[in-house]
Amino acid sequence: MTTREVEHEITVQADAVDVYRLLAEVENWPRLFPPSVYVDYLERDGNEERIRIWATANGEAKNWSSRRTLDPDALRIRFWQEVPAPPVAEMTGTWIIEPLGERETRVRLLHTYRAIDDNPEGLSWIDAAVDRNSRAELPGLKANLELSAHDAELSLSFEDSVRVEGAAQDLFDFVNEAQLWTERLPHVDKVELIEDTPGLQTLRMDTLTKDGSTHTTESVRVCFPHRKIAYKQTTLPALLALHTGYWTFEEGPDGVTTATSQHTVVLDAANIGKVLGPEAGVPEARRFIREALGNNSRATLNHAKEYAEARR
Repeated sequence: MTTREVEHEITVQADAVDVYRLLAEVENWPRLFPPSVYVDYLERDGNEERIRIWATANGEAKNWSSRRTLDPDALRIRFWQEVPAPPVAEMTGTWIIEPLGERETRVRLLHTYRAIDDNPEGLSWIDAAVDRNSRAELPGLKANLELSAHDAELSLSFEDSVRVEGAAQDLFDFVNEAQLWTERLPHVDKVELIEDTPGLQTLRMDTLTKDGSTHTTESVRVCFPHRKIAYKQTTLPALLALHTGYWTFEEGPDGVTTATSQHTVVLDAANIGKVLGPEAGVPEARRFIREALGNNSRATLNHAKEYAEARR
């Protein structure tokens, strides 16, 4: 039986306690780590947790459940997959947070794993996935920790909502059935939806801008009928370094549903001048993104509202 043990590490200009806290708060992982799409808690009991993770690996969307043991005193987090996704037979690991100074920390990420049936091709696939994800996760963690300390103005979160005299299920269906958006949404020029695993989608879309041009984005979406669709863009427009978000549908006892679109973005500071002109800065980019994404979200919400109310 071949068991592989690998280690990756990176040095972060941030306090070790802050690094540990951010790793412990898994709901923030999609903002921190490029492969992570969505993470949710299944169980929590003191320092013992079960979490479900949706992430990309070698360009494919995967999901799995993991258990974690938190050790805030030692600044360590041990994790292991309950039922690993093929070709993984077993996967365990540890985050080790080591203070190097007042504002400097070494982050070590250890993995131990083996492949189903000890298959060499499977092991090679895992080698590549672990190495690629680790190399993406650690710089992502470093950049986002340091961003929160020094460049918080590049991050922006906002939401738009509508109240609908209609069912949450109909609103969910409208957003979930993105393959129909070219027929239903005037700002969508082209769309491709892949859903090999129910509830786990890859959405590629060309969106029309005000000047008539188009920009292409690709997202991985995790769908929870009929209440929530969480997503993360894996192909981004030039102005963004990160874009995550979710749609929620909350139906009240009176049959009125509140539909909400939420966005969290990080601006790509190096591209602001290229996209918006040499005179533009972070304030202009924040306003531009808020308007552009908000307009599209409100348009989608209003068309979903019309759809749901027509089905009453």
